[in-house]
Amino acid sequence: MTLLETSVDADVMWTSVPQNSRGVKSAKRHKIPFMRQGLLTDYDPKRGACVATLAYEYESGFQVKEHAHGSDQVIYATRGVMEIASGQSLWVIPPHFAVWIPARTWHRIRMPGPVSMRTLYLRPGIAPRLPQACTVLYVAPLLRELIVEAVRIGELRSRNRVERSLADLLVYNLEAASSLPTSLTLPKDSRAIAVAAAAMARQSEYWSLESLCASAGVGVRTVQRLFRREVGTDFETWRRQVRLTKAVELLVGGRSVKEVAFDIGYSHPSAFVEMFRRTFGATPKAWVLSLEPRLKQ
Repeated sequence: MTLLETSVDADVMWTSVPQNSRGVKSAKRHKIPFMRQGLLTDYDPKRGACVATLAYEYESGFQVKEHAHGSDQVIYATRGVMEIASGQSLWVIPPHFAVWIPARTWHRIRMPGPVSMRTLYLRPGIAPRLPQACTVLYVAPLLRELIVEAVRIGELRSRNRVERSLADLLVYNLEAASSLPTSLTLPKDSRAIAVAAAAMARQSEYWSLESLCASAGVGVRTVQRLFRREVGTDFETWRRQVRLTKAVELLVGGRSVKEVAFDIGYSHPSAFVEMFRRTFGATPKAWVLSLEPRLKQ
């Protein structure tokens, strides 16, 4: 089951097990119920702290069902890929990426494989330059080490000079991180969702819309109508965004332009490069080089 097929639930699947020697917990099935209109505040920074943290080891297929926090949140995986959804938006997040989730934003997470998650909970207001909407951020090596160190400490207290300095440096690098346009808008109708899921699962092969619709048992006109009404664009434009999202993941992960082009279904790398340049205003190589944080003077 994918996030495209997951219905909203009023529970959150968390864990309640002792930490290991590194302060990392392993995920087991344990429900913490709460009302849909409420917030999960257990992990928010306590009095005197500006940043709280959490580390979890999730097994393949684990799902964190829909919830929200009272604090701003940075979700990052040192290992594995996460699928994070909020409303109709979906992000596929591998290492090198993190998701910024403002306080009180409802979201859910699925782990397609094993995931080592490192999460920061920031007191609202300490990172005013970050967006008021969910945003994918590029995690440069320095930012990665800052996240890992903050999680190792556990919480960053405002009155501790060293911890406050670490929090300031962390926020500085988060605000300077390059944002990535990798959000996908999903349809709501189950028939359109079935076609979307099939397209995302077969990116390295080119399946025509007719073939995808036939596999899902729905008509082409119906799917096109549903995508225009629920996503705001036609299916092929949506599929191009799916491919770009995957391309960004692979490029940041170190794959060559030629490998990426073939992996997302292009038979000629030049066609991929031109599509990427039209969308991002730069070739894939130039765009990757531009990702390093442009630290503010």
